[in-house]
Amino acid sequence: MKRVTGVGGIFFKSRDPKALGEWYQRHLGMNIEPWGGVEFSWANDPAGANGTTTWSPFKQDTKYFEPGTASFMINLRVADLHALVAALKDEGCDILGKVEESEYGKFAHLLDPEGNKVELWEPPPGK
Repeated sequence: MKRVTGVGGIFFKSRDPKALGEWYQRHLGMNIEPWGGVEFSWANDPAGANGTTTWSPFKQDTKYFEPGTASFMINLRVADLHALVAALKDEGCDILGKVEESEYGKFAHLLDPEGNKVELWEPPPGK
């Protein structure tokens, strides 16, 4: 079974996400979208599709990274989220909640052994 096929996103806490995004745009040329982040496009994903990697600062007081204690969260792209979650549970991994499904794809969360929250993402078909 394929597990991780790429990095779907890098999310991190910021004291002022808007100002930080403006700094990255001005000094590093990143095209900050109105929602506050960037989507980098790439081709030749191991699953055979094109894809994106999202870079996005979050407000310092976000609860989205909890129960992780780090100031960041990595989103990892996967091929078959339900099968991977089942395998991870069998391996004793700390899966948080249940698989969530939306128009953006399927998402699951877990904690690594150091308490970092990891987001697993299976994009919707064609993404």
